[in-house]
Amino acid sequence: MRISSLGLWSLAGCCLALFSAACSKPASTKADKVRIAYLPNITHAAALHAAATGGFQKSVGGAIKVEERVFTAGPAEIEALFAGEVDFGYIGPGPAINGYIKSNGQALEIIDVAASGGASLIAAKGQSIKSVNDLAGKRVAVPQTGGTQDISLRHALKEIGLSGKDKGGTVDIVQYAPADVLDLFRRGELDAAWLPEPWVSRVIKDAGATLVTDERTLWPGGKFATAVVIVRKDFAKANPDIVAKLLTAHRASVDAINADKKSAGDVISKQIAKLSQGKTLSPDVLNGSFSRTDITYEALDESILTFADWAKELGYLKKGRDGFGGLIQHGNQ
Repeated sequence: MRISSLGLWSLAGCCLALFSAACSKPASTKADKVRIAYLPNITHAAALHAAATGGFQKSVGGAIKVEERVFTAGPAEIEALFAGEVDFGYIGPGPAINGYIKSNGQALEIIDVAASGGASLIAAKGQSIKSVNDLAGKRVAVPQTGGTQDISLRHALKEIGLSGKDKGGTVDIVQYAPADVLDLFRRGELDAAWLPEPWVSRVIKDAGATLVTDERTLWPGGKFATAVVIVRKDFAKANPDIVAKLLTAHRASVDAINADKKSAGDVISKQIAKLSQGKTLSPDVLNGSFSRTDITYEALDESILTFADWAKELGYLKKGRDGFGGLIQHGNQ
């Protein structure tokens, strides 16, 4: 396993070039391996659990080799999928939507949900930030431009008449890997950040940050997809049995997590530590993360399509939800 360093997300030519290169290769044939991608976040808890317990490997059997690709942000995962280096992945809806539209619907499809909630706006120690309204003139971090938290932040700003400096506004939106955000908070070099769990809880505990807005409060019913399961289309077409088995493993891990969060949390914490070469998550961080995150495969199609509308409003996409008729193909529909 490795942490990918494939580079930053490009919303234009880079993605199209990568996708074109992938398309020039022959379509996938019956696979003897599957490359599974995910991030070391609590919103990807089902992937972390299935990987750590061997759930993915057990589901596909010994004849298929499972390889894991671990990323720090979703857009880089989409670049890898375009390059034919990822077959099945966990990702935020924002990058999934971008990948779908940039490939004219040919690269991927969403086949299930993995998490709802688990993202929040936090403020650095000593900052008098009480709401999104207080972000004018502030330096605010997101994991990556074009990612799900970036879209959520920019939409929230737009709703109150603010915008990023890159769009002529006053909010300095910068992209950093969540682990770097923790260090920058400690050094006083950031004012706020919009992050997924467990980083929200970690920065609160380890850098004295304060919770400003739990993103669930901004959504009807407090539910919205923060992680979805995607598959590369040509891989799914050639290997429907493997995809079905991986989905079974995914849902089994979701059920196991919800049945015993303490035991599952220990497994997930150790997996995150293994991937990041860091310490296991403390009980406070785990409890805080799970308290703000629902690990679920409940259909949350409306929230996924809402992200598409927001991406269009923000200028990331030319189409809103009307351009995504084939994006969501999961079994909940």
